[in-house]
Order: sequence, then structure tokens, then C-alpha cells
Amino acid sequence: MTGDRPILIVIAGPTASGKTKLAIDIAEFYATEIISADSRQCYRELTIGTAKPSPEELSSVPHHFINSHSITEHFSAGQFAEQSSTLLTALFKKNKVVVAVGGTGLYIKALTEGFDEMPELDAAIRIQLNQLYDQEGLAPIQKIVAESDPVFYDQVDKNNRARLIRAAEVILSTGKPYSSFRIEKVKDPYFTELKIVIDWPRELLYERINLRVDLMMNEGLLQEVESLLPFKEHNALKTVGYTELFEYLEGKFTLPEAVEKIKQHSRNYAKRQLTWFRNQGNYSFVDPAETLALLKYRVNLK
Repeated sequence: MTGDRPILIVIAGPTASGKTKLAIDIAEFYATEIISADSRQCYRELTIGTAKPSPEELSSVPHHFINSHSITEHFSAGQFAEQSSTLLTALFKKNKVVVAVGGTGLYIKALTEGFDEMPELDAAIRIQLNQLYDQEGLAPIQKIVAESDPVFYDQVDKNNRARLIRAAEVILSTGKPYSSFRIEKVKDPYFTELKIVIDWPRELLYERINLRVDLMMNEGLLQEVESLLPFKEHNALKTVGYTELFEYLEGKFTLPEAVEKIKQHSRNYAKRQLTWFRNQGNYSFVDPAETLALLKYRVNLK
């Protein structure tokens, strides 16, 4: 890949695919910096359950949007789009290559294409949706989103209460699909993109996911979740790995059952991540054994 334009290497993939290590290896090779496009690793309070880079990894290469916000702050994809775009411009002033890494497809899209802010919404609708959830669970909210916005419903984590309520809120407030407010086409960016997805065989990926969950539990994920009990209603915590352990602490499951649910929901999430990236049409799916060599030598720096 040649040319005078700066290059953004995007390393994407499902959970537990090895994105963090590859991003660091590539950033060290090009002596550059990393932008994290992960919707949870930005929160200081979430460490084990988000598979955040270790202190040693963070010290080896400059990282951005890791530990940058608190779960008590509102931080949307739109805000990430604005802040990461400004940062990327600054990084390209001193680096020919910048690395972005993450499994949150929407955040990668926000970084590379921008993001439409949502319209003004009726606060009463959110109250009604939360009451509906308290009375009947997620099923009726899932139904609203599935029937009115099948495109978004195919991509979203079906157990993510916050995102489903948000989508239903937009749908009911505007009469339009939630996905219609997300940018589909943008002008050609000023930089060149090289986007890859680390693509493991399904059986191996699922083994890696199961092992990661076991390692998280051994590292103290339950204790991390216990420390976050006062904040469990915050949107950042309505996600895989935290939701299941909150439910265990509420007596809904035994601990082994909760761990199995984390593994199952993580595998389900990985499948949705891969579907999302395939549907984008501009990612190269690369065997894990080939990713490092490909990214080192496809970029020709002048």
C-alpha cells in the first residue's frame, strides 16, 4: 500500500481473538500509537470484565480511550466520534501510521466515518419502557426493535437492556428505525484505511472465549462486580460478564450457572460481532497466523 496519505490500520475481531497483542505488536513495529475503539475499556472502573490491556501492555505503547472516562459519565458513540476524530488528526501530524483496535463495530465506524447524533426524544417514553422492562422483562422491548428495525436488531446484543431500550426509545419517539440515524455514507476520508478482522475457526474461538472467562473469574471478576454493586444501574454495566454476576448476587443463579451464562452470552456476542464486520464489506478476514506479517508488509512507508 503506497501513497502520501496517512494510514489507519484497524484491527477488529470478536472477543478473545487476540486484538490487543496484535495491535501492540503493530504499533511497536511502526513506532506509533493506539486508539481503542471499545465501548467499555474506556471506563476506569471496568478492568477484568473488559479484558483491558495490562499495565505492562499500556506502558509499552501509548493508548488512547483506555481508562479515559468514568461509568458515572455519559459517553456516547457520537461523543467518541467527535473526540477520536480530533485525536486522529493530531496523531497523524506526527505519525504516518496510527493503529485503531476494538471489537465494537459501531465505535470503529464512528472513528472512520463519523456518527449522527440522535434526535430529541420524549423522556416519558423512556420511563414507560423502563416500567415495561420491570414488569415483563426484555421480551416486549426486543419485539418492538425486531419488528421496527430488523437491521439493528440483527446486530445488537439481544441481552443488552440499555441498547435495546435506547433503540426502542428512538423508534417510538420518531417513528423511524434507530438504524436510520446512523451514518451510511460519508465522503472519502483524508487517510487510507487498512481494516482486518482476526478470523479464528469457530471451535477454536469458542475455546478461547471459554478459557478467557475462566481466567477472568480466577483474576477476581466476581470481586470486581461486587465492588460495582452501587453502580449496577449504569448503562456501562448492563453488559456481558457483569449482568450475569449481578444476577448471581441477587440469587437468580448459582455461581457455576452464572459463569456458564457468561460463556454462552460471550459466544453469542462473538457471533454477532463477526456478522456485523462481514456485513460492512470493507474488512479483510485474516487467519491469526498471518495477521502480523500482513500488517507489517502491506504498508509501504515513503
